[in-house]
Amino acid sequence: MKSLKTLLLVLLIIGCAPIRVSYDFDRTVDFNTYKTYNYYTDMNTGLSELDTKRLLNAIDKQMAVKGFSLSDKPDFFIDIKSNEYREANRSTVGVGLGGGGRNVGGGISVGIPVGQSNVNRRIIIDFVDENKKQLFWQAVSESNYNPNAIPGEREKKLNAVVEKVLIGYPPKQ
Repeated sequence: MKSLKTLLLVLLIIGCAPIRVSYDFDRTVDFNTYKTYNYYTDMNTGLSELDTKRLLNAIDKQMAVKGFSLSDKPDFFIDIKSNEYREANRSTVGVGLGGGGRNVGGGISVGIPVGQSNVNRRIIIDFVDENKKQLFWQAVSESNYNPNAIPGEREKKLNAVVEKVLIGYPPKQ
């Protein structure tokens, strides 16, 4: 019974707020050589200043858990870009009108949107080896986004995104 409740809770969390992540990386790179990191100073994240701070704090926490440390002379740099977009509304109600007779037919149909379209955010996190001048790992996350969320909800969402993104680093080759 307890495992059923846990399973239902996990399905509820996954179903309500999916965070989709895709990864790409350079297969020739030895990821064991990277232990320290820092952020580009001219980074334009596309987030508010407060959300950028929340995101960087979340990354720092997860990187520390994985054994990486922030450094002034890092092995690699992190670049973050994001954008907000509206997902097309898929819920519609169809209203139709038709008629016909004597081998002639006609009709009109109109789809009326129901509800609001979802606001989503795409966050792209790049790991760049500045010495070799090359991107060696990238994660792209997409999730729903509430621009009117309170700060605590924003922080939870960004922590969840970062946790899911960094599950894939370092990649299993």
